[in-house]
Amino acid sequence: KLLNTQEEKIELLEKFGIDHLIVIPFTKKFSRLTSLEFVRDIIANKIGTKKLVIGYNHHFGRNREGSFKHLKEFGPVYGFDVKEIPAIDLDNIEISSTKIRESLQKGDINMANSYLGYEYSLRGKVMKGKQLGREFGYPTANIEVADKYKLIPADGIYAVKVFHEATEYKGMMSIGFNPTVDGKKRTIEVNIFDFDKEVYGHEIRVSFVEWLRKEKKFSDLEKLKKQIAADKQATLKVF
Repeated sequence: KLLNTQEEKIELLEKFGIDHLIVIPFTKKFSRLTSLEFVRDIIANKIGTKKLVIGYNHHFGRNREGSFKHLKEFGPVYGFDVKEIPAIDLDNIEISSTKIRESLQKGDINMANSYLGYEYSLRGKVMKGKQLGREFGYPTANIEVADKYKLIPADGIYAVKVFHEATEYKGMMSIGFNPTVDGKKRTIEVNIFDFDKEVYGHEIRVSFVEWLRKEKKFSDLEKLKKQIAADKQATLKVF
């Protein structure tokens, strides 16, 4: 599962001031390139690289045969310098995408965000749901995430920020199966505070600020309504 879709990666790179980005389609032909062919034909001849910066433990080429050691050998031959970014530690724990995924799958948003250096987010189109939240006084936007490979955090209730048309709102999000009223299909729903626009078909982005509680089945709708009110108060305290 992806922490960032290609579109999200591009946005992050833009924020860091990257001037040019080349995205090479991962075709079967490209996947068969040896490490030497990749360096010679693309890195050196097509791009004309003078300095190459890679992450630690990076491998490339057919069967992941290429490494930092190989690049150090190729550099003088093809006229470029190589720099490897070392592993980054936080509280003596080495940060990795695996650890970030594990944190998200456990609902540990604080840990995931601290590893990432920014708030984990997802985006999708607002679709029509059963509109039960509207009956409770807490209308929700049902989000259909565009990329099926995007990692969805653990089921539960979250305090979130919602971005719609360049405006930021506070909100609370539910991920799960709505066991009190449905229990059949996993959904992603967000209640956006102080918001009354019609957004069906619009794309919104949601960033995760804090995990509030696990999903729970209530004995009746009145108890569910009271819990939603408590969740909103808990969310406002987060902000």
